[in-house]
Amino acid sequence: MNPAGAPRGAEPLVHREQPPADLLVRGAHVLDPRAGLDAPYDVLVRGGEIAELGAPGSLAAPEGAEVLEGEGRHLFPGFVDPHVHLRTPGQEHKEDLDSGTRAAAAGGFVAVVAMPNTDPVVDDATVLRSLREAARREARIPVGFLASVTRGLAGEALTEMAELRDAGALGFTDDGKPVHRAVMLRKALQYQRLCGGVLALHEEDPSLSGRGVMHEGEVSARLGLAGIPSISESTMIARDAAIAGYEAGRIHIQHLSARESVAAVAEAKARGVRLTAEASPHHLTLTHAAVAARLDTRLKMNPPLREEDDRRALVAGLRDGTIDCIATDHAPHAREEKEVPFEEAPMGTTGLETAFAALYTELVLPGVLPLALVVEKLGAGAAVLGLATPRIVAGEPAQLCLVDLEATWQVGEAGYESRSENCCFAGRELAGRVLATVAAGAVVYRERAFALSAA
Repeated sequence: MNPAGAPRGAEPLVHREQPPADLLVRGAHVLDPRAGLDAPYDVLVRGGEIAELGAPGSLAAPEGAEVLEGEGRHLFPGFVDPHVHLRTPGQEHKEDLDSGTRAAAAGGFVAVVAMPNTDPVVDDATVLRSLREAARREARIPVGFLASVTRGLAGEALTEMAELRDAGALGFTDDGKPVHRAVMLRKALQYQRLCGGVLALHEEDPSLSGRGVMHEGEVSARLGLAGIPSISESTMIARDAAIAGYEAGRIHIQHLSARESVAAVAEAKARGVRLTAEASPHHLTLTHAAVAARLDTRLKMNPPLREEDDRRALVAGLRDGTIDCIATDHAPHAREEKEVPFEEAPMGTTGLETAFAALYTELVLPGVLPLALVVEKLGAGAAVLGLATPRIVAGEPAQLCLVDLEATWQVGEAGYESRSENCCFAGRELAGRVLATVAAGAVVYRERAFALSAA
């Protein structure tokens, strides 16, 4: 039976079949906030399922099983990203199902959900079915797909939402563009009653953001660049929350960036609107000051990096539960697309391979957020889309990532698993390295210098 909110008549996530793991993780510090675990354990995986947890040194690896030496390392439940761009179909020169899910596995993610702003747009059941079949052949970890709310992302006519749900859509979004006509959102929420599925919303008023290329503020004025005001986002959130409340619908707010937006989400939740929200690692750790320091197109994204007060408000919203989960908005672009003047470059940064390390380095190590909260929020995107959240519990499928918190590394120095290199953290030294990832019961990633041994 599919989890609540999953597509009708279709498995929610798809990936290529891989041999189930027989594996012993020996002596790792297991941190799973949902399971109440925060201590060293041996963790035995048999046939792709967590078979047993025991005191360090108490469990023996079955014959033929692989052993991961976890002493001095941390074992987390794998992360789930509800917002990535895998660029398939039509833009495979930027990313494809194999490279995107390989990048995800390298970042400790055990499932991702792809956006529909592809070429063609995922606004038709035939396109969606073809995409899911491709994922069954190519995806290294489980992948889910959102279909578009409106045909061609044009905002003028709804897609066949029920048919798309039956074909496997987890929900709907016009991400990259807002549902700018209020009547379209209202109709989509009315159809949601019939077919289910969350509506994930890119909140932006195009009449306010105009041709802006970065946050509107002191830095944009100094650089002479057109700005995007924070009210472009927050006013749309207030509008859409009001419509969702009126229709008793369920919406998910994507990539919050502004303090006014956090306040709008908190106010809507207080009124009982069924609403969830996400924030991205770059908005939680960087500000427009980074653009001033180096006019690097890898720092150009939508919504843009904003001010320190905005960043602090996002962190506070994550801490107090206003923001439900962390999502990368992984948005790969080819090198030649980004190697142009700042005004001409496309919006977007990659983020799957750096998400945990950036958050750990910038927020956990300085004592701003507890490690357990970051781990929890990196997996909470599953519940937003009605999927099962990974847990380190006997009887559950093995969905794990082993991390060395002491390891430091320079982003991009050894290349990327992603096809694209437009990472906003490029060149920075980060702490916390994912050594291995187990998704859907199979070992899907091993860090190059870290090998498994046979029992």
